[in-house]
Amino acid sequence: MRTQIAIIGAGPAGLLLSHLLHLQGIESVVLESRSRADIESTIRAGVLEQGTMDILTEAGVGERMRSEGALHRGIELAFDGARHRIDLAELTGKAITVYAQHEVIKDLVAARLAAQGTLLFEVSEVALHGVETSQPSVTFSHNGEECRLEADFIIGCDGYHGVSRPAMPEQHLRKNFQRIYPFGWFGILVESAPSSDELIYAQHERGFALVSTRSPTVQRLYFQCDPGDHTDKWSDDRIWAELHARLENHDGWKLKEGRIFQKNIIGMRSFVSTPMQAGRLFLAGDAAHIVPPTGAKGMNLAVSDVRLLARGLEQFYRQGSEELLNGYSEAALKRIWRAEYFSWTMTRLLHTFADATPFEREMQRAELENIVSSRALATSLAENYVGAF
Repeated sequence: MRTQIAIIGAGPAGLLLSHLLHLQGIESVVLESRSRADIESTIRAGVLEQGTMDILTEAGVGERMRSEGALHRGIELAFDGARHRIDLAELTGKAITVYAQHEVIKDLVAARLAAQGTLLFEVSEVALHGVETSQPSVTFSHNGEECRLEADFIIGCDGYHGVSRPAMPEQHLRKNFQRIYPFGWFGILVESAPSSDELIYAQHERGFALVSTRSPTVQRLYFQCDPGDHTDKWSDDRIWAELHARLENHDGWKLKEGRIFQKNIIGMRSFVSTPMQAGRLFLAGDAAHIVPPTGAKGMNLAVSDVRLLARGLEQFYRQGSEELLNGYSEAALKRIWRAEYFSWTMTRLLHTFADATPFEREMQRAELENIVSSRALATSLAENYVGAF
């Protein structure tokens, strides 16, 4: 097999890149280790920045996002028994949309198949070859057959545990930056009407909590937990007691309960691998960087990455220039480090650290007070939250 661009991974990054390239008349093949059913049913958070919303709309895959996603013009910070609204739209002129990642994936898969794009699911034994030559290739198994895909470029969009990042040549002065946080998030999906019209980020001495919405009938709720904990140790009653304790406040607002139909625990880390390119291999999305979900940046960074790659590849095929591709890492990392900073800041601000001194806890509370009482500080938070495309 031969194509112009071999894309490893059918997450939002790989699928969107394939579609953006298709719109420019550039061929691609997407290889994915999981099944279509798996990638379309794995439920993950989805806070879309204005820039991400605009890109999906311009690419012709935003119709369902606009009709079914929840447009939020603000968020709430809750602490000391009170809630404080950060008016994103008034402070920045932008908003965000809550639209789950697997729904974005459904839209992108449908668009690629409608355009007769090549998506190969359930591939295995994927290996990259010749990434520093002008003729890289990918070998893999599919439907019991050994296959070889030759391409001009390989784009690794297969996440932190994928094969692309380890295939980056060591001689390219690689550096990995990482922080592992001493807590995780316990997440649940609940059959219930929304408890709030907007997301609530709550700081509490018992730990962080988050109220989000997936649909008019489904809530997504999280609370800070031990990353080594197990969901089977948490009964529904224990979960609701913890959420009520962390979220309810002096104004009488109550969290709505319902049937819990999914429980999971996710770890928290910050990670950046540089550079994001070597020869004809480029990394995008979680293959190159991970942010804690507190800042709601993960999928938005992936979209930003592939927008840059799509522009660079378009320039290469139309003008024969590699200027944008050569500058990909530098351009992408500017946005990535800003998002890493914001996500780290929100994580530090809202979570309870077991080793924090009384002084540090008071500083945390004072910082929250400063944000909600200062238009300048609230604007800074809002600008970072809605994104900087």
